[in-house]
Amino acid sequence: MKKFFIHLGTYILRGLLAVIPIFLCWTAVWLLRKFIDQQVLKFLAQYIDIRQIPGLGIVLLLLSLYVIGLIFSNVLGRQIFRFIDNIAERIPIIKFIYSVGKQISDTLSVSDPQKQAFKKAVLVNSFNGNGWMIGFVTGTIKGQNGEELLRVFVPSSPHPLTGIVFIVKPSEVLDCGWTVEESLKMVVSIGIVSPEEIKKAS
Repeated sequence: MKKFFIHLGTYILRGLLAVIPIFLCWTAVWLLRKFIDQQVLKFLAQYIDIRQIPGLGIVLLLLSLYVIGLIFSNVLGRQIFRFIDNIAERIPIIKFIYSVGKQISDTLSVSDPQKQAFKKAVLVNSFNGNGWMIGFVTGTIKGQNGEELLRVFVPSSPHPLTGIVFIVKPSEVLDCGWTVEESLKMVVSIGIVSPEEIKKAS
């Protein structure tokens, strides 16, 4: 009887582990349909007669984002963006909200090195010195004796936009050789998704 319950428990656990990724995919699809697809179609239905085809709202949203991306990637789009910047800077409350949104946008811009807030992924000594924490170099700052120090942002998991900023010497960080994208995935997934090895150390 004991072996039977062990056998039962083992396969129930395996079944649960098999269902988790399927359940997460189903939940993601349901959320996309509920909060994006249906809402987009509902909004468009106020202005035009549109068929309620499942998934059409998401396709139209992605298409719109693609067109906006194209527009803001050329000279005219950058001028429009600069114009919006100038207006937002002159309105007190809007200025704060807009600047926060822009910082988040720049932080997540892993494909554009010039705009990217996180320049490089590194490992920083933990508070007790017995381990390492993932950090992102956001820039440099001059020390009292003129030496160049690193500004390193150490995010909280699973939210990569909250954390602590350290000012450290370059010799006090470990170059892990991971990309910013790989490191962000590790933070967001609470360490479940991570590179297999530290590729480079200095």
